[in-house]
Amino acid sequence: MIGVLALQGDFEAHTKMLRDLGADVREVRVPADLEDLDGLVIPGGESTTMTLGIEREGLAEPLRALVAAGTPVLGTCAGMIMLDREHLAVADYTCKRNAFGRQIRSFEADLDIPGVDGGPVRAVFIRAPWIDEHSDAVEVLAEVDGHVVAARQANMLVISFHPEIAGETRLHELFLKEVAA
Repeated sequence: MIGVLALQGDFEAHTKMLRDLGADVREVRVPADLEDLDGLVIPGGESTTMTLGIEREGLAEPLRALVAAGTPVLGTCAGMIMLDREHLAVADYTCKRNAFGRQIRSFEADLDIPGVDGGPVRAVFIRAPWIDEHSDAVEVLAEVDGHVVAARQANMLVISFHPEIAGETRLHELFLKEVAA
């Protein structure tokens, strides 16, 4: 059972993609929705709004406990921000929000990401963050212009782009393999 945080953002696209890949999916809105999950996706969206929703629903501590228990987590765009030191404080990095600029500065790039076979991943960056500081516990997986846009720490896989918009399933497939393991 894969949970998708469904407070704000593009959670419906992640839900559809995961279901198309054969996963059972539950939208997560309250702490009870976290029970018995095998993995969790925190989608992109607007991190301030997501933070307010997490606080309003009492999800912060249950989310921290889920990550601490070793449950695999995929954070995309704002999801990457939510896991950082300044938000849920479960990952040992900080993010620069809207790092590549405003929405008009959105772009696409092809990235080689370790563990993803079949050639470069098509990455869609929309008001994307990057990891601006991290500890040695964070494994850098991909960079754009010297800025970290994909990383892994323990059970967390984080990316600053939107594979669900590009129709790029391989990162979700990689995440589901980690859940199965």
